Amino acid sequence: MKSLLPSVAHKIGTAIKNIAENKSSSWWYTPHAAAAAHAISERIPLVDFILEVRDARIPLSSKFKLLKKHATSTRRIIVLNKTDLASRSQVKQWMDYFEGQDDIAFRVNSHNRDSIKEFLTFLQARVRELINTGYSRHTITLMLVGIPNVGKSALANSLHLIGRISAAEKGRLKHAVVTPQPGETKNISSFKIASHPNIYVLDTPGILPPHILDAELCCKLALTGAIQECLDGEVELAQYFLAILTTSDEFKKWAKLGGIEKDMLVVTATDGEFDLEKTHKMKHCVTDHTQ
Repeated sequence: MKSLLPSVAHKIGTAIKNIAENKSSSWWYTPHAAAAAHAISERIPLVDFILEVRDARIPLSSKFKLLKKHATSTRRIIVLNKTDLASRSQVKQWMDYFEGQDDIAFRVNSHNRDSIKEFLTFLQARVRELINTGYSRHTITLMLVGIPNVGKSALANSLHLIGRISAAEKGRLKHAVVTPQPGETKNISSFKIASHPNIYVLDTPGILPPHILDAELCCKLALTGAIQECLDGEVELAQYFLAILTTSDEFKKWAKLGGIEKDMLVVTATDGEFDLEKTHKMKHCVTDHTQ
């Protein structure tokens, strides 16, 4: 049944692409986005570290394509954010994958204090390694980059808060606006996260490519909130999400315990005929409402 997933993904992805074409240009790549992309490109060679933030649920699909235009740097760190929303075992597998690609990667939950402390300690260690090579700058800059809604601003806020507390610094805290909607960050802002040496992190607007040709990629980006919600294609998007859930190992375990017929929900989810009345007739499956 997993073979049905690409067809549903293609359906919703094509719907999103058609909306963009009907609006004569991708509504996610506005003139403001183009200006932001130019500003980010200008700063990439000037900062000390690039923190490429990706969604831990789609670590390949959330890759920041703008970095392709720049030479690969050993100072790029792939940050898998939103790990609280992803499978722990799969995140571990992706970390192993990036290590095999000789990439530096770190997994983090921007809303967890302990996770942010670990991330800050990790960043400070990278900075010390840089300074030990004879690097002479008194101020180190790290720039958060990525597609929309991967949690760059939330990371900036948390690093700023934890960093100021750790350094026992006084003064008013800065705060980047964080919302569930993509594209909220409009400008590049700096936040101090450590002292001795001074370390600043730059929060930047999320940028998507002007055109996305892969329909399934479009679907994944819409499902994780990287693309603004639209009226068209919502049914197909829900079907795709339901199909993902019903083909997961976790669902299969619950289905077996609850006596749900094998693949019943997968079929209804992917053929567009999902009916709540049908589920009422199934044997009751005990669930945990907190999940």
